[in-house]
Amino acid sequence: MRTPHRISNDRIPFDGWQEESVPPEGAGPAGPAGRYASPYDELADLDDGRRGDNPLDDVLHEEPAYRDDEEWSPPDHRSRGRRRFGSLSLAVKGVVAVLVLTAFLALADRWAVLYAEHRAAQQLKKELKLTAAPEVEIEGFPFLTQLADRRVHELKVTVPDVAADRITLAKVQATAQNVRIEGDGLTDISGATVDRMRGEVLLSFADLNRELGASQVTFTGHGHNRVLARGTLPVAGHDLKVRADATIQRLGASGISTDIDNMSLAVGDLATYRPGTGADQGLHLTPKSVDRLTAETDKARRLLSIPAIVHRVGVPASAVRQAERSDAKLSELTGSPRFVKKVMGMNLIDIAADNPWLLQKLGIDPNLLDGLTKLTRPELADRLSLAFQLPKLPGDHGYVRLRDVKVEKGGIRVDLSGAGLSVGGSG
Repeated sequence: MRTPHRISNDRIPFDGWQEESVPPEGAGPAGPAGRYASPYDELADLDDGRRGDNPLDDVLHEEPAYRDDEEWSPPDHRSRGRRRFGSLSLAVKGVVAVLVLTAFLALADRWAVLYAEHRAAQQLKKELKLTAAPEVEIEGFPFLTQLADRRVHELKVTVPDVAADRITLAKVQATAQNVRIEGDGLTDISGATVDRMRGEVLLSFADLNRELGASQVTFTGHGHNRVLARGTLPVAGHDLKVRADATIQRLGASGISTDIDNMSLAVGDLATYRPGTGADQGLHLTPKSVDRLTAETDKARRLLSIPAIVHRVGVPASAVRQAERSDAKLSELTGSPRFVKKVMGMNLIDIAADNPWLLQKLGIDPNLLDGLTKLTRPELADRLSLAFQLPKLPGDHGYVRLRDVKVEKGGIRVDLSGAGLSVGGSG
């Protein structure tokens, strides 16, 4: 059993404690200088009711946010904002007021522009008999001052589709300047008169292919004023390759004309049809077809048995008799360049009328011949024509003229100019 040890109050001084701060043995809780004999005595003294002398009272004591007898009310932030605004200088207040007023005026100006653009679009749709309202954009700021003056500096109009003869113009864009507004009040817009106008018309090749009803024919630009047409056309149940060249030029002040030339329809690699009654027009064999015809002895002799062909080719009767008896003479005759050229120059339409079997021997459908003879040059040219006239403008005042026509990669572009145009109003 361990011997109990007596706890001594003797303490060894350490840094921060002074030796004289320890009271002598047998003294009271505190010495003459008010020191405590032990730190435990000091802690016990914190709870002896003398809080007024405790330095922690101010920290640990919490005042209630409000008394029970007081009614709670939310904080007034508006009064705080008014106090802050009231503390601003007069110059700053003026700047804020001007900014707010400017914002309201700008908003009112934009609303007025939208309203005027809508009214103008609806009026143009009615006057030009359009299927959809055009796009109208009023330039210049502010608009309210222009409206008060009843005069708009600049107005842009875009019409996606305008009907003109057989085709629909892909897009019409125009910029009108110095537009006088007609109406009684500030918000009343019943019409307008345009002093000057410039614009352009674009005939897109993609739209032209669709509008002309020949979806298998494509148009491409070639040079400043030429358009190439390439594709196929159905004739008597056969799709024939078509090619033609068109020259575009201005026609008067309100239209463009199309001069179609070099029109041809290919019947495979057998023959080529060119509408018309000229010497080089009609249905003619191709060089490949003539070579195939003269290479076969039976077909060559059958060809020489037709008097109309012998007469057109200009072969002497003696040469024909020799070719009928000798294959060598036949090959010599039909293989000569002169004979091939003469055969290619024959119009098969005239010969096939009396010898319908000839087309069958060549591999050409006789019904195709009837379809080709009905396809006249004017009819084919009309199917490939790009000519148009500008639609008549509403009212009897002003004019619109075509200035320049040029062919581009995507279509035909025509410049416009006009003056004195009126829309709606009293006209």
